[in-house]
Amino acid sequence: MTIALTRRQALGTLAAAAAVGSFGAPALARETVKVGALRFTSHAPSFVAYERGYFADVGLDVEFEFFQAAQPMAVAIASGDVDFGVTAITGGLISLAEKGAIKVVGGALQEEAGIDGQMILASNAAHDAGLTSPAALKGKTFGISTAGSSFHYMASKIAVAEGFPGEIGFRPLQKVSAIIGALKSGQIDAWAIVPHIAKALTGAGAVQTIGRVADYLPDYQVTTVFTSANNAAEERAKTEAFLAAFSRGAADFNAALVDRGGDEAAAEEMVKLIHTYVYTDRPYEKAAPSIRNGAMRTTPGAALKMGSVTDQLDWFKAEGLVRDDISIDQLVDPSYVASI
Repeated sequence: MTIALTRRQALGTLAAAAAVGSFGAPALARETVKVGALRFTSHAPSFVAYERGYFADVGLDVEFEFFQAAQPMAVAIASGDVDFGVTAITGGLISLAEKGAIKVVGGALQEEAGIDGQMILASNAAHDAGLTSPAALKGKTFGISTAGSSFHYMASKIAVAEGFPGEIGFRPLQKVSAIIGALKSGQIDAWAIVPHIAKALTGAGAVQTIGRVADYLPDYQVTTVFTSANNAAEERAKTEAFLAAFSRGAADFNAALVDRGGDEAAAEEMVKLIHTYVYTDRPYEKAAPSIRNGAMRTTPGAALKMGSVTDQLDWFKAEGLVRDDISIDQLVDPSYVASI
């Protein structure tokens, strides 16, 4: 079957190809690396790169280490227990960068106009009581994993945009599963999360959608690729090889489930691949709609939205969650991928 590429698809494919070329030669010898991941659709590029042999092509034998939240992954990379990770920028990650332990080397999930992204949710009880838009979040409780998490950042930026900074009550609940339970039971009023989780909850009638994060953070770099400072500085071939393979996985994912060029067979193949890692406790027929619903774009070529990363760093400083003297150069190694 011949599929005509849209301009967006063509640019994405070219960006990924250019990025692979810019990373240079693959690792000279086969090397085992551990990759941190969450069982989310948003981590699909790593799964695709593994299953389609892209990591093997560049000399990497990948083993996945699965986590429940972002912060433990950052700690594992700093300690050398994991080599590469993909997750949101958090206060803990920034503090580890300030200590010289980790570096952000690329971009992953992003918000983009016209593409379904993270959704702002309200519990049914709060919605019935009038929480029908983000403008009504003043004085309400908002679920976060920990202080300094991406959930904390998003809600704070929404509050500023709506004119009531500092007037949302944050409820740290450690794990996504705990936040879901609290929202469904009405113990918290609101939350924001990626679409494969949000749409499943709203589709079941467990919660209500009241807005979209992209309306408040249209260029948000939701997750980044990061590694240890030692890998970034001393293991350049390995780091470039990882980014090259990851970028190929991202390009395949974007083409099949985000840009949707009309090849249903390719989309179905992609969903089945992801189901090997995501919603594994569900039959495929029940898991497939949630996986498709989670298809946010991954930045082509692992490029990094530096404006968004800088804004996040500035927010963490302003909130007193990290030292105010940490610089963007301590957090990011810009030599690996393009900044956009």
